[in-house]
Amino acid sequence: MQRVPRETNVRLAVDLGGLAMRNPVTTASGTFGAGREYHDFVDVAALGAVTTKGVSLHGWEGNASPRIAEVPSGMLNSIGLQNPGVDHLKAHELPWLAEVGATAVVNVSGHSFDEYVAVIEALEEAPVAAYEVNISCPNVDAGGMTMGCHVPSVEKVVGMCRAATARPLIVKLTPNVTDVAEIARAAEAAGADAVSLINTLLGMAVDARRRRPQLARVVGGLSGPAVKPVALRMVWQVARAVRVPVLGMGGISCGLDAVEFMLAGATAVAVGTANFANPHATVDVIDGIIDYCEEQGVADVNELIGALEC
Repeated sequence: MQRVPRETNVRLAVDLGGLAMRNPVTTASGTFGAGREYHDFVDVAALGAVTTKGVSLHGWEGNASPRIAEVPSGMLNSIGLQNPGVDHLKAHELPWLAEVGATAVVNVSGHSFDEYVAVIEALEEAPVAAYEVNISCPNVDAGGMTMGCHVPSVEKVVGMCRAATARPLIVKLTPNVTDVAEIARAAEAAGADAVSLINTLLGMAVDARRRRPQLARVVGGLSGPAVKPVALRMVWQVARAVRVPVLGMGGISCGLDAVEFMLAGATAVAVGTANFANPHATVDVIDGIIDYCEEQGVADVNELIGALEC
């Protein structure tokens, strides 16, 4: 059955760096497709936004299998940003999202600085509300170094994307760095309208009986409830370090989880791994935020942002 958030007098609308959201809940890239797969379960137009799976200029095949492993309180993935390319997104997914009335945020990926720009340029005439720039990609021009781990690379890719569009630009940060606040400040200085975090934590799983790794590429990205304490800490640090809004994610599966991220400084939140276990998770989170606000006498959800008392 298709679910929608319940009725409430609580004001839920938030502004994420120029992206107007009817409520503070979107989807984490790579866990929701482009919304079509979940539309039987939740009205995607009722979400604050739908953030698409990462898209590159041309299709990527992704990594070898096995590329998913269940671990305690979470999962590891090594999908490798498999996608059919930006032309397919423009022809099939974005028109459908516009038709159903959803707010579309496109996650942009690339293996080079120029590829990020080319993806954005290809989408400038499409019905897109904002871009989320995934800087956790390996830069082939720098020997495979992850772009988001190096301040000069962050400044360059964000600056080039900023020059290519006037639309809201959200920069997605990797947690696999020594100082995430430093990376966030670099993204802000280069023109980001908001930052989102965290992306997955690097981890691995071993099959002891076979004496082999559970993933074909050995390591993968850890997500789910296990990462929530780390994600909360990083969101809190970044929210104190930058002036732009923060989109928080990492282990959110209920309304109270989302409220915790907002209290730590997030303006909005993204639901990811929870969607795999519960296809109604996004609406459950919205309803949980409403429940909390009504119980606490909060008239406007924006009152929660950064309200943590330390």
